[in-house]
Amino acid sequence: MGLRSILVIGGARSGKSRFAQELALAAGEAVLFVATAAPLDEEMRQRIEAHRKSRPASWRTLEVNTRIGGRIAAEIADARVVIVDCITLLVSNVCAEYNEPVVFAVVEERVVEEITGLVECFGRTDAGFILVTNEVGSGLVPTNELGRLYRDCLGKANQLLAERVDEVYLMVAGLPVKIKPS
Repeated sequence: MGLRSILVIGGARSGKSRFAQELALAAGEAVLFVATAAPLDEEMRQRIEAHRKSRPASWRTLEVNTRIGGRIAAEIADARVVIVDCITLLVSNVCAEYNEPVVFAVVEERVVEEITGLVECFGRTDAGFILVTNEVGSGLVPTNELGRLYRDCLGKANQLLAERVDEVYLMVAGLPVKIKPS
């Protein structure tokens, strides 16, 4: 694959997942696809199924909602490329672990723990990682506390990952714009 880690960030429906899959296909290596979505309703179940069908049959899939670093390390086997799709839902899954009233510092600490575990997994394997996430900092300030907590935690996760990966691409209308290295 050449590079150890890539972050693909952008808005909803910007082409992030498609671009991540193209990068993995171009590597020509065994792929482990890590899906973080939980089928909480019928519409989400259909989205998950559509994503499943869009991936090559030869790719292995690991469905995991939290503590993904340890699960990837345990189940990576012969995979040389790992796609994590997506960090956005991973952070949502972590936030969902807590009942209201939510203590921001506690949730943020748990999100940092989750991202740290994922980054540590980079160093424990020889695989390249392609991470997909949403950019939520360009939107409006959420009107409720839980929305602001989520936005802030995802922003923190994205910053931690962008700092640690080798490359960052911002997806705009299906087009990748290379952000790192500049």
